[in-house]
Amino acid sequence: MTKLIQLKYLCVLICLSLTGCGSGGSESTSQAPEQVVDNSSGSSSSNDSDDNSGQDNTDDSSEDSGSDSDSDQNDDADNDADNDSDDQDADDNTGDDTSEESDLTFATATSTSRFIQHATFGVTPTDITNLTGQSASKWFKEQLQLTPSLKLPVVNEYAPTEINEDDEFDILHVGSTTIAFWRHAISADDQLRQRMAFALSEILVVSNAGGEELTDIPEAVSSYQDILINHAFGNYRTLLEAVTYSPSMGFYLTYMGNMKGDETTGRVPDENYARELLQLFTLGVVALNQDGTEQVDDDGKQIELYSNEDITGLARVFTGLDLDHDTAEETQSHEFAIPMAIYPELHSEKEKSFLGTQIAAGTGAQASITQALDHIFNHPNMPPFVSKQLIQRLVSSNPTAEYVTRVATAFSQGQFTLPDGSSVGDKQRGDLTATLAAILFDPEATGEPSTSSGKIREPILRFTQWARAFEIENVTPEFQEMLWDTSPASMLSQHPYRSKSVFNFFRPGYAAPGTETAANGLVAPELQITNATSIPGYTNFMTFYIAGLQGDVDVEELQADFDDNNIRLDARNAVNSFFTDYDKELALANDVDALLAHLNLLLSAEQLSAKTLEDIKPIISSIEENDEEGYLLRVKLAILLVMTSPDYLVQK
Repeated sequence: MTKLIQLKYLCVLICLSLTGCGSGGSESTSQAPEQVVDNSSGSSSSNDSDDNSGQDNTDDSSEDSGSDSDSDQNDDADNDADNDSDDQDADDNTGDDTSEESDLTFATATSTSRFIQHATFGVTPTDITNLTGQSASKWFKEQLQLTPSLKLPVVNEYAPTEINEDDEFDILHVGSTTIAFWRHAISADDQLRQRMAFALSEILVVSNAGGEELTDIPEAVSSYQDILINHAFGNYRTLLEAVTYSPSMGFYLTYMGNMKGDETTGRVPDENYARELLQLFTLGVVALNQDGTEQVDDDGKQIELYSNEDITGLARVFTGLDLDHDTAEETQSHEFAIPMAIYPELHSEKEKSFLGTQIAAGTGAQASITQALDHIFNHPNMPPFVSKQLIQRLVSSNPTAEYVTRVATAFSQGQFTLPDGSSVGDKQRGDLTATLAAILFDPEATGEPSTSSGKIREPILRFTQWARAFEIENVTPEFQEMLWDTSPASMLSQHPYRSKSVFNFFRPGYAAPGTETAANGLVAPELQITNATSIPGYTNFMTFYIAGLQGDVDVEELQADFDDNNIRLDARNAVNSFFTDYDKELALANDVDALLAHLNLLLSAEQLSAKTLEDIKPIISSIEENDEEGYLLRVKLAILLVMTSPDYLVQK
């Protein structure tokens, strides 16, 4: 049977199976009504008003910035991280490892699979084999010590080697940011760091979806990714400073070149970064309790944290930052790959009043930024606001108040005790290692799932999980044109570092209208990118890769396309790109129950319901062995049916 015929067969069967599994063609569960996602309408509503705890406001654009003068030079050029000494040694603050036997996180293959799926871009069969029965605490600490896999070196690999006199558009270089992401998400050893950096990227959003400098200059977003990677185990306060001086953030939120106000012309400082720093990156818009719930006044109304006057005062802080031309020339670095410099003559010397504090008139830019970030960082909203969103990105869309409190406490105290009795964290407020450990090792992450726990798997994570679960060979996304832009709804409806706005791909407080999720007061952020197009789009996308159609390339035609577009690649290498032979699965394929048990463990940590397995089994059983490929078609269809089932799509 040819692969084309297989593809058609797979598509027909998957449509039948979706109906058989009770999904009705939408990302909904067939479980209890209070389940995280039930009976979704499939709407792709982009309502910016459906917010979590009132934290998401509309993104009002602000006036253009102006011009002024000040004194203060930016000599803090190493803001974008040096592997951060915040990455504490595994032996720091760790006590004895004599109680490793008390760490039962990896006690079973199922618990191992579940934990690693939360902590990485996907569990592998090797992970399950090697880690089950071992210490998860030890694994966590070992991950902290691994050398960071950075994106900028990959971008540099694809930089043009000669000056392009014809100013031809170098597609491969421009796409190298994406190449680096897929390569490291799938095959890098420092999985915990890479996964944490991606979670942070969905809070501290920068996107190259706009088709401007952040798209055309790959050094920009790759350098920003490296900031998040380097600081992933560091301190949130240090990360905020590196982000503030980042040219990518400066360009994205329009404060690069931001000038002080001019009363004569009516020009005022750009307010974008000031607003989003407070609203999206640090505090939200209403006062929170430490458990993440909203505070209310005596009349039962939300307590707003700030007014537009606060934004106006804070906006003066972020004047005077622009590309550092001199350092770039001296170090032969790209201007977008190094921190912005301070130009004192552009910085506002006026008093800056916001959130109940004042920065004195005449204070320079660097001191103003330091004081402003310190004040924001010490606000009581910071721990629950950041902690809850990180929980949502890694473990559960609807963490209980107790879960949020425990993680916020680790954030505030900067320390967390692992199950083996050792500690991580430097005991400083904002320590992200302690925060991450608190999220992953919490009883709500490792214990018995409830009907309201869990989250919908993001499309990006579904694809990386497939690639890791089946240990694909030749992770060469440069040969996979489909991976260069997976943002259309006809594909994954999501592409790394390419959200449509600073509000991320989806809002943390999104609840799809008309769903039982919303009716039960629950949120399901990922449903915001789920609609009637994205559901079959995901199925078709995964069918292409699961069926191995990426290997069916016309080498001559592809090489001609490469040559026409100035892509310096040998098309012959595309044939085996993203290849897997499914050997482990083929060894089980004559026993349908064993095959499904294997896939259930590997892909969903045994969270497929008996009903789902019952629905899938006869479809798989109907596919007989053939002379050409044995049970390969049975294996491929089994994987596809599992990865498009509602039980899989909701990760517990």
